[in-house]
Amino acid sequence: MFTFQTARVVLFIYTLLLAGGGVMGFVKAGSRPSLIAGVGCASATLIALGVSFWRPYEGLVFATIIALFLCLFFNYRFVTKSRKFMPAGLLAVVSLVVLSVLIISIV
Repeated sequence: MFTFQTARVVLFIYTLLLAGGGVMGFVKAGSRPSLIAGVGCASATLIALGVSFWRPYEGLVFATIIALFLCLFFNYRFVTKSRKFMPAGLLAVVSLVVLSVLIISIV
């Protein structure tokens, strides 16, 4: 249903959202951990994206693991910590969508 190319486009958009979210958290709340986590996770997804051009299956599996981790992390933050949709709930939903697209394109 989804091709590797579609998964790469979705992964690139996800990378931009992660980096933008980290920068936004730093600018609005002065949160250095948000900046470090956002840019760090965006870097990991960017590496997975780069690997997917040479070894598509392995790169997308790596990206799937990252998306799964972030989906679980943001769900945990939303359910136990904040109960606010922004940003934890939104990123949990986006991570779930990205995870679904990656899994469908791998299978």
